[in-house]
Amino acid sequence: MGAKRYSTEQIIVKLRQAEIEMGRGVKVPEVCRKLGISEQTFYRWRKRYGGLDRSEVRRLKALEQENARLKKLLAESLIDNAILKEAASGNFRARLAEGSSWSTPSASRASPSAARVGLWASPVRPSATVDRHGPTRGSSWTG
Repeated sequence: MGAKRYSTEQIIVKLRQAEIEMGRGVKVPEVCRKLGISEQTFYRWRKRYGGLDRSEVRRLKALEQENARLKKLLAESLIDNAILKEAASGNFRARLAEGSSWSTPSASRASPSAARVGLWASPVRPSATVDRHGPTRGSSWTG
């Protein structure tokens, strides 16, 4: 027999029916048989949803969804913060030279144009001094 999924509203209705039946003197195994659930499921539902009405269940569900959303946002924020700390520590060029997992593929690291400007090739800057107007006279970088 396959497992059925009940909504929280359906669970509340079944628990109310079980309370009515048990108030009439029917034993728990017989109530569970009438409801089509196992005793274990009944006790689990009663532990979780017992004493709640439909509006409280909706509120509980909304709070659980909000909590999950906030946990996801916090995790993303922590990851972003860790990335920013790593970049601010100044050793990211050394990691790139070592070939860490977040560097570019080795083919682009080996390209002559990237090596001339010091990108991905090594943590050492290129020999040409470059100001905001371009390379100095006599440097090997042609732009």
